[in-house]
Amino acid sequence: MSKFDHIRPYHDYEVQDVLKRVGDHPMVKAMLKFIYPQASEEFIKERLTNCNSIREFQTKIIARGIYNVLSRSSHGLTTSGFDNLQKDTSYLYVSNHRDIILDTSLLNVSLFDYDLTMTASAIGDNLVQKSFLMDLAKINRNFLVQRGLGPREMLKSSMLLSEYIAKNLLEDNRSVWIAQREGRTKDGNDTTQQGVLKMIGLGKGNSTPFEYFRKIKIVPVAMSYEFDPTDMLKMPELMAKHYEEEYIKSTNEDFNSILKGLTGQKKRIHISVGKPLDNELTLINNSGEPLNKQYQQLASVIDKKIHRQYKLWPTNYLAFDLLNKTNKYIDKYTDKEKRQFERRIERRVDKTDPVALNNFLLMYANPVINKEKVNG
Repeated sequence: MSKFDHIRPYHDYEVQDVLKRVGDHPMVKAMLKFIYPQASEEFIKERLTNCNSIREFQTKIIARGIYNVLSRSSHGLTTSGFDNLQKDTSYLYVSNHRDIILDTSLLNVSLFDYDLTMTASAIGDNLVQKSFLMDLAKINRNFLVQRGLGPREMLKSSMLLSEYIAKNLLEDNRSVWIAQREGRTKDGNDTTQQGVLKMIGLGKGNSTPFEYFRKIKIVPVAMSYEFDPTDMLKMPELMAKHYEEEYIKSTNEDFNSILKGLTGQKKRIHISVGKPLDNELTLINNSGEPLNKQYQQLASVIDKKIHRQYKLWPTNYLAFDLLNKTNKYIDKYTDKEKRQFERRIERRVDKTDPVALNNFLLMYANPVINKEKVNG
């Protein structure tokens, strides 16, 4: 028994039993059928049973599946910045977060393609309440972030989580992916929560927090989708937030988001990874500011890196111009792209409802607004 057992991914010796368990689940079958549309059920089952480790499952099933997903529901994936990274080296990827499954899967496929160390990835336990989702997450090297705890339990959980992250990075030479804030960013406004950084800092051991941050090599990551396939599914929560109402998820909402993220049209996708933070950490550490202020500065540094790295698409510029009733970025999109985006709006929101329309447009416009701020 290990103290990490209730949050860790599966071990390799557990893989076979898990695959036998989930392979017959109807929802898993449906997902695999989309990923492998030409394959027979027998072929898919044989591929699953031939996986004897998490790496085999990720490279033989997930990676090939993601290539198929990209070919069927996108106009392709591009990347930048991966040449800044060293082989056989672990990094802490702090990323903006758009899609429950795709963000980490696309990053890991890219790391695999560049022959770089793949990640263990944080996922909220609220997203994997169903047993088959829990199995799929843990067999894809996800570890659990416990949600909905009281203050005392949350501190204990955060200390354990930070220790587990440190173990991956410093002992196991395993990279780690974590979202810059709790949950996905629904409104497109990517900002880092200090609480996430403070949790990570709990794993510092005998170091100071910022000495530790240099050791674990923090890499900011910007995920950018031309179309967010789950944009319509995010609208009810955005509307509830606007009207300061409690938002209660429907029974299968998270699974529907996962499925829509895989199958929905995304057009172009870009992943940009930055250089590991180094001088920035030294400057903050030597600033003489109180520790809480230093965490604020670190959050701000990560935000600016992600905003600068974010690849803006015609949809982002269109949303900005429509939101502000301007032609400021008219040279960034064509008439055809404008018509296509306006049709998307009509299918997703009631254009006579200004609140709904504004919330939808902000989802796409906020990356432009943030880039304008950091570029002055």
